[in-house]
Amino acid sequence: MTSASSLSSAPTPVVLITGGSRGLGRSAALAAAHSGIDVVLTYRHQAAEAQAVVADIEKLGRRAVALPLDVGDVASFEVFAAQLQQTLRSHWQRERFDFLVNNAGMGVHAPITETTEAQFDALVNVHLKGVFFLTQRLLPLMNDGGRILNLSSGLARFALPGYAAYAAMKGAIEVLSRYLAKELGPRGITVNVVAPGAIETDFGGGAVRDNAQLNAFVAAQTALGRVGVSDDIGPLVASLLQPATRWVNAQRIEASGGMFL
Repeated sequence: MTSASSLSSAPTPVVLITGGSRGLGRSAALAAAHSGIDVVLTYRHQAAEAQAVVADIEKLGRRAVALPLDVGDVASFEVFAAQLQQTLRSHWQRERFDFLVNNAGMGVHAPITETTEAQFDALVNVHLKGVFFLTQRLLPLMNDGGRILNLSSGLARFALPGYAAYAAMKGAIEVLSRYLAKELGPRGITVNVVAPGAIETDFGGGAVRDNAQLNAFVAAQTALGRVGVSDDIGPLVASLLQPATRWVNAQRIEASGGMFL
């Protein structure tokens, strides 16, 4: 039987959240900290915003570090992995982390007839190739029994004109997640997908947040009658990192408020 003293001495879990400086990533990082998890978050350009998130997490009594990462640049992953390992040693006196949230992303809104090869390639690099090879590179640094969460989109279930390329990447991520769950099962690592609906963030130029007509359209198509916000998603992500959800595996969990039912 496990004693209370051994439970209290268990190391605090550490989550790595890509794109954690703002939006859904920021919400997930703060929710994870609220639930007792330390955080490594990555950012591409928003160093000041990332450090502000770190400060907010530290106010909650948890440890946090922000590291730069371009998830669309596979060639940089070796250096990032080395930086991560050094960070784990210096801040947590450990070699491995526990949870990976592949959140970082970018959007393209263009009809199929107008989508350029450059736009398509950028989406592949960030949303598919980057997720695949970053996960591959970081698996040796993950503890057995850990969790991987990949961010998808409601657009992988329903279709809206202008999002074909983006949604195709998210559909691929959902398939990849099932394969990861199958192959990582022997290590006790669960892999799930969180698929947000339309959320009021600066994603895609902030259209859902700032375009009143689009916002009203989304709200009218949502069972709960409004557009989502970041804090509708972050706590869900954090909940899937808790011991109580250890038996949830290879699932797509949509958090859209009931869009297009």
